[in-house]
Amino acid sequence: MTAERTVPSPGLPPRDHGFSPVSVLPPRGTATGFRFPVPRRPARSASPVPLLVADGVAALSGTLALTEAQRHPLLVTLLVVASLLLRPRDGRPPVPVLLEELPAVCGRIAVAWLALSALWAAYRPEHALSVGTVLTGLALQAAVGCALRGAVHGRRRAALLRHPHTALVIGPVATAQRVAAAVLRHPRCGVRPVGIVAEQPDGTEGLPVLTTGEEVERAVIQNGVRAVLTVHPSVRTEQGPLLRALAESGCVVWEVDADCPSYASKERLAGFSCRRLDMSPVRRGSVGKRALDILVSGTLLLLVSPLLLACAVALRISDGPGVVFRQERIGKNGKPFTLLKFRTHRPVDEHESATRWSVANEIEMRWFCRTLRRTSLDELLQLWNVLRGDMSLVGPRPERPFFVAQFSQTYPGYAVRHRMRTGVTGLAQVHGLRGDTSIEDRCRFDNAYIDDWSLWQDICILLRTAATLVRPTGG
Repeated sequence: MTAERTVPSPGLPPRDHGFSPVSVLPPRGTATGFRFPVPRRPARSASPVPLLVADGVAALSGTLALTEAQRHPLLVTLLVVASLLLRPRDGRPPVPVLLEELPAVCGRIAVAWLALSALWAAYRPEHALSVGTVLTGLALQAAVGCALRGAVHGRRRAALLRHPHTALVIGPVATAQRVAAAVLRHPRCGVRPVGIVAEQPDGTEGLPVLTTGEEVERAVIQNGVRAVLTVHPSVRTEQGPLLRALAESGCVVWEVDADCPSYASKERLAGFSCRRLDMSPVRRGSVGKRALDILVSGTLLLLVSPLLLACAVALRISDGPGVVFRQERIGKNGKPFTLLKFRTHRPVDEHESATRWSVANEIEMRWFCRTLRRTSLDELLQLWNVLRGDMSLVGPRPERPFFVAQFSQTYPGYAVRHRMRTGVTGLAQVHGLRGDTSIEDRCRFDNAYIDDWSLWQDICILLRTAATLVRPTGG
């Protein structure tokens, strides 16, 4: 049994696939790479202590409604602990407005009082809390809590007005200047853009445009940059090294939706939807995802090894040499790797293999090759790619370099898919987006999967894939 050799993409160097056409910062670890200094006043999340104290004091104030017999240390402790556990999280930029979080504050306080009053009635029925006591304590705690939280938020907004977070805006110049101007018109945002990072100026008026790594480094040092606003989806991939370097220097990275506002988002910056990006090299949960990949792929390889051997022998007998098909695909962060499959077709030449979307017609395949393809058994060898770390069990499907370059130019969100390890199956595939289907829809599902990733979602996708394994697929 022999294996066909790796098929590279014609016209493209093996290690350069055009993912950083506007990068101003060389990758970390190179001789010319920049290491931004930590700003004089590094950006940090606001301390939770003031709000914890405010919520704790409010809970203690609510216990004033209890009678002497009811003011048992256990009840008071449980009320304070429940109030702190159910407190609303302060994560929206830059400071939430009290009226916006008022329903959440009051709702959580009500849940704490009602639940504890029911438990207390079961534990000490002779000292059960009356309806009047519960309502009085609830109202007292809510009033004190809202007043104290409002005071904390007010002090934070005043501090941001005096000392706003200086920021760089990264993206196409026209869009970046528009977002920067809108943010500057709303100083209550607590963010003050000081420069635009782009490939080259386009002649528009506004903030200075920084086009080199030296200029970005100088702006960080001179302005004490503490925040970064990205205004285009491709920035996360094209400027990944720059964003990671800025994040390591203490900057908070925000993605601003400048053109297609998402009204489901509760985070706003000068009216734009935004969300905080995690630029840490080890994403939270990545260890669990990798452990799941190793466990499942290793176990499946052991279990299906007789099937793999039988398929290989049948292919060799029915269709001649060349059982394993190897092809260059693009993986995480634009890095190429060699994908393995059982060969179900024979391209005319390397150019066809790398540049033709549908390489072989199913009607022209031999019956056994067609069976492998329709049942997805030809994909089983990719479990070895998963075990090696080239791929994950679940993630965006990898594509050939020729099409990655083409689709990245046509669909704005396509290159962004490569911020996570590619997969054998994914959210797009379980929604029927396989073979010759909409690339735009695949982008949307793949990016939604990455944005909302959880280990449970991976398990659900694997179960759904297993349930539909025998359905026809397009590869």
